[in-house]
Amino acid sequence: MLDTFETATEYVITELEAKGTASREDFDVPAIVATSHAIAESWDFTGLDRHTFWSIAASYLRA
Repeated sequence: MLDTFETATEYVITELEAKGTASREDFDVPAIVATSHAIAESWDFTGLDRHTFWSIAASYLRA
């Protein structure tokens, strides 16, 4: 599978909703994808440090 904006977005949503305590509506998903892409320099976020990913996600939690 090619790593694209769409697959990166699916990955982020899957991670955010994995534990069942949050949903994609609780976060600014496009902002998480854009920031993660800038840091990873790729659409494949699986190599992104977990702490870094969750720090990014937490910074885009909607109030």
